[in-house]
Amino acid sequence: MKYIQKNQEPRSLTDWNIKLGGRTKDWKSFNKSVKSDVYESLLKEQGFICAYCSRPIIRTTCHIEHYRPKSVYKELTFTYTNLIASCQGEDERKPRTPVHCGHKKGAWYDEELMVSPLDPGCETYFRYTGSGEIAPAQGVKEEAAQTTINKLALDIDKLRRLRRTAIDTAIQISEGLEEVEIQQLIQGYQKPDNNGRLTPFCHVIVYTLQKFVL
Repeated sequence: MKYIQKNQEPRSLTDWNIKLGGRTKDWKSFNKSVKSDVYESLLKEQGFICAYCSRPIIRTTCHIEHYRPKSVYKELTFTYTNLIASCQGEDERKPRTPVHCGHKKGAWYDEELMVSPLDPGCETYFRYTGSGEIAPAQGVKEEAAQTTINKLALDIDKLRRLRRTAIDTAIQISEGLEEVEIQQLIQGYQKPDNNGRLTPFCHVIVYTLQKFVL
């Protein structure tokens, strides 16, 4: 999980909420144009990676996730700080195998046991192995980290394989480099490219290079 720094909400969403005037409306009533603006804003602020697993996402391969579920926190349905982009599309009729991240989480939420990608310290709550496994970091919100892994299915074989491929690629790139060059490589992984896109699983790569290569 990589930390997401929220940007200012789209002006169209601000106007939409003003128009609602405090009334609670169903998500299905959301104006399509405003919803499109929200999608674009979320993708950009996340560097086009999933808020939970960090797979690459585009408009057609993600859905707008309510961090605090809209079925429970109805007043936060259109609150931008409660919205993130999660992988696996928004068409609820389309089968997904295996289900993970936002669709796996569903309506579950626990203030104490859910690690939020909006928490600046969230990246430090997890550790990774060279084979792509994810586990709680020792001594730092271990129960919350393990619960989040379980509830979002972050350690399934599919995601392990994707993380391992990303790790192996980064290690190959780092072979033969001096320490200062590896540090520069790490800095590169921490920033989006010229198109505003982060490298998928960038925080996993950074963790691996810092722990096992330097």
